[in-house]
Amino acid sequence: MDKIKIALAGNPNVGKSTLFNRLTGMRQHVGNWPGKTVEKKEGTFQYNHHEIEVVDLPGNYSLTAYSVEEVVSRDYIVGEKPDVIVNIIDAANLERNLYLTVQMMELGANLVLALNMNKFAREKGLKINKNELSELLGVPVIEIEAVDKTGSDELLKTIVKVSKSPNVVLDRLEYGNEVSEHMEQIEKIIDQDIPQLDAPSSWIALKLMEDDPEIIKKIEETGKGQRVLKEVKKIQRHFNDVFGDDADAAITDARYGFIAGLVSESVKKPKIDKVTRSDLIDRIVTHKYLGIPIFLLIMWFTFQITFTVGDPLGGYIEEGFAWLGETLAASMGEGFLTSFIVDGIIGGVGGVLVFVPLIFILFLILSILEDSGYLARAAFVMDRFMHKLVGLHGKSFIPMILGFGCAVPGIMATRTLENEKDRLLTMLIVPFMSCSARLPVYALIVAAFFSAYQGWVIFSLYLLGIVVAIIVAAIFKKTIFKGMSAPFVMELPPYRIPTVKGAIIHMWERGVLFLKKAGTIILALSVVIWALSSLPVGVEYGSQESVTGQIGTVLSPIFEPLGFGEWQATVAIIYGFLAKEVVVSTFGTLYGIGGDGGGGEASADEAPAETEEETAPEEDPGFIAVMQELFTPLSAYAYMVFVLLYIPCLATLAAIRRETNSWKWPTFAAVYTFVVAYVVSFVIYQGGLILGF
Repeated sequence: MDKIKIALAGNPNVGKSTLFNRLTGMRQHVGNWPGKTVEKKEGTFQYNHHEIEVVDLPGNYSLTAYSVEEVVSRDYIVGEKPDVIVNIIDAANLERNLYLTVQMMELGANLVLALNMNKFAREKGLKINKNELSELLGVPVIEIEAVDKTGSDELLKTIVKVSKSPNVVLDRLEYGNEVSEHMEQIEKIIDQDIPQLDAPSSWIALKLMEDDPEIIKKIEETGKGQRVLKEVKKIQRHFNDVFGDDADAAITDARYGFIAGLVSESVKKPKIDKVTRSDLIDRIVTHKYLGIPIFLLIMWFTFQITFTVGDPLGGYIEEGFAWLGETLAASMGEGFLTSFIVDGIIGGVGGVLVFVPLIFILFLILSILEDSGYLARAAFVMDRFMHKLVGLHGKSFIPMILGFGCAVPGIMATRTLENEKDRLLTMLIVPFMSCSARLPVYALIVAAFFSAYQGWVIFSLYLLGIVVAIIVAAIFKKTIFKGMSAPFVMELPPYRIPTVKGAIIHMWERGVLFLKKAGTIILALSVVIWALSSLPVGVEYGSQESVTGQIGTVLSPIFEPLGFGEWQATVAIIYGFLAKEVVVSTFGTLYGIGGDGGGGEASADEAPAETEEETAPEEDPGFIAVMQELFTPLSAYAYMVFVLLYIPCLATLAAIRRETNSWKWPTFAAVYTFVVAYVVSFVIYQGGLILGF
């Protein structure tokens, strides 16, 4: 079976990931590019006796060296030399998309153009002559719809054909006499002095004229580039003297001139721009006054659906673990090994896995909102509000939205912010977004105290996280991070109907990380917590005399003013610093699921000793009974608020350290978030007591 390696390239929001998911299905894996924190997607599929390996390159607008994503895409095309590059293009925004196409042609890439979203182009009244465009570019142009199978067979046939007979496109590009002459001068010196370079000398010449730092560094590393670099400096001075501008601007103008010629020859535009369905929807969802209420309503529905559908499914999983624990305890009898398996492993990991349905459903809904194009509108809607109150623009809201899934990708997404102060500030407030790891904690407590209002309570916590983040950002912007924000320019993708396969794949990609964490980090921590709850030898498991109990007892007075001064609640918070799900697994390990009830001295001390039935119930009290022993409704809400706001997990602090290359900012984040969490929880609990709750 022949093997073909292809790469998907294109601007953000052109349907690249949709096409990748449809081609590869679940035969894909996600990681990071070597030495980079940019996501790498790879997959395989078979077509007509060919095994096709697909790499989904990061979405970007050009191949300059201004961002990590651009460098990653460029290095892959140059270094890996895929057989075919499939350039996905938004047909409704042809001119903007073709800039990346031109830069890949400069690299000598073997291209196939896939015109996507043609329905939207036709809605706007655009008529694209794909044959004319193909002839002008010298590469095949195929009309597709990434959301369905339109054009798929023609695209795959073309990929196979082009892989065997590559396109030669370097001679298609026109830069004008001045740029072309100087390019040729530099090319000759490169060919004479450094012939071993792995990219076309014409492209190297362009990049040197553009002052590309990555290429200049590579030339310097050869030890033979002195003559080339000297000539480049001479040419750059010439451009400044003659045109009053730099060579970079001249080359950019030449590219856009070439693109303008392509479009004028191959595209017919309407005399008056048509109003599309996307425009009509945007008039409502991005409305000056309606935009934010609509966003809040959508988030409210998200949590209502999550709990309405997910809660019963979680109940079945809980019953399954309870049955498993009881069965193992009955068959193995009392003992050290039984306690390890039932209390340590099943109680810890099982206590977290109960909430898998909630997390997967939440990810599914967020995937649908993202794929439909709405989440980009949420950032746009928040721009005016955030800019006025905080001094940040709506682009900072995108990392915050990503933080609903996990703070780590939210921290990484701050790279898109041009202003360094804005980037640092956004990094510091992203941890206030309620990530999926906190959801099991909320679900556990609302089931015990707020079962009739689960969606409302969870919604209030997510909303509180946003409000606290904005207040903190406003304070920091006027103190630590004074200065103006960069202007906000953001492209709004057209609305699309998400595909079932695409939404499920996105849900699985994110949800499987939670499952991996449960099978590794949470399992390891559950064993540690079980061991500390069993030592010193001879104490009752999970009692106040255990190491865990002693740690909690020493530190619990700190949290007494917040309403949760019990040692078990304190220990859960301490261990939750490592990973927020561990708050639940700590309770699960201390009390067990389906074991003999656990609870140590806490449950025995608090139960009235009137009858044997009351002091020694035969059934496992379960999580709900345990929560009702430890908290009141008011202290339970204060506890959830503390979990929402306090020190980010270890992985988040590590991400801040990696992005800032300093321990100063993660340390600051740990300290100030603890203070904020303490103050807000204190106000809620003490204020609630004053009001009589």
